Amino acid sequence: MDVEMGARYHTPGVPMDPAVQAVLTLDPAEVSATVLVIADGAGAGVPIAHAALRMLRGEWEVKRVIVDGGQRGLGVGRALMNELERIVREEAPGAPRMILQTGDRQPDAVALYTRLGYTPIPIYEPYIRAIPNSLCFELRLD
Repeated sequence: MDVEMGARYHTPGVPMDPAVQAVLTLDPAEVSATVLVIADGAGAGVPIAHAALRMLRGEWEVKRVIVDGGQRGLGVGRALMNELERIVREEAPGAPRMILQTGDRQPDAVALYTRLGYTPIPIYEPYIRAIPNSLCFELRLD
């Protein structure tokens, strides 16, 4: 994933801005849940997708949604996101929404989120200054 995102966002030989690196770094202690999708069949046992949930200023934020390039378009991302929603609804009945941040160079991710009912929202902290070209979304749960 780092290679793919690096090709989309980073100029070779130019270090990542420390402010960007800081907001993209996910402290494992902040993670409330992690979902890992493991292949079956010929590729049994190989991780093909994962995502995490964290509480950010009292809201459930979806983080690190990654689906292996060879598995995209097969419903893996949809299943992953549906499981995150199930977790939030079970762990926090009455939670009004889930939020997420993605980049403007990830049209495949934006298309997935839109198909799942996520709608655009203004950029929220901590991304406002560090990654002003962020695309942010919410899924209303109420």
